Amino acid sequence: MTENGILLPFYLVVDVSYSMSGAKLDVANEILPSVCDALAKNPILNDKVRFGMVDFSDDARVVLPLCDVSTATQLPGLSVRGGTSYGAAFKLLRRLLESDIGQLRADGYKVHRPAVFFLSDGEPGDNWKDDFETLTEYDSSTGKGFKYHPVVVPCGVETADRDVMRQLVHPLSKSKLYMMKTGSDAAAAIKAMAEVLISSVLASGQSAVQGNSGFILPGADQVPADLDVEDDWLN
Repeated sequence: MTENGILLPFYLVVDVSYSMSGAKLDVANEILPSVCDALAKNPILNDKVRFGMVDFSDDARVVLPLCDVSTATQLPGLSVRGGTSYGAAFKLLRRLLESDIGQLRADGYKVHRPAVFFLSDGEPGDNWKDDFETLTEYDSSTGKGFKYHPVVVPCGVETADRDVMRQLVHPLSKSKLYMMKTGSDAAAAIKAMAEVLISSVLASGQSAVQGNSGFILPGADQVPADLDVEDDWLN
């Protein structure tokens, strides 16, 4: 098999329950174009980065299949519907990652661990923990679990529960929790989350271009003012 290089898959997962109506959804709809603009200004990274988007409410849907966004001719938008089922998102991600990463590997690519940026403005209304475990658990010594398990980067705004969102940080050694800072505006916090995502995409892609490996999140000094970041509690 011909080796085609190394790819970094990024997924943005957005809560589109009815509580996201208004300014929050408007800002969320700006994230994908902003990612595309950032990569357009850094075209060398298009050979390293693949990007996809999923939304969820009572169910979950693929909004943008994993792709080289420089080839996307039309960008999809988000619209609100239903309630908040984290489990629906995790179930879809499990199927999606198996299909996407499996196909990339079959096409001759090496693939870094996928990164999932998970944005929610509220508490889940379902029992999601088993679905999350199915998505994220893997034992490399035995091969049991999901071998394409992602790094999940949760970002909570407005009424998202900090203790619930903490449980989504996995694997613990690579991720951080981002939460809307007390007193901040939810739309501003979502915009700040987009800055973190774009910074991570660019830094991780540049690292791959230089022959290094791994997923990179911005340092504490690079976190926008509207977000709190937690990582020291993981140690």
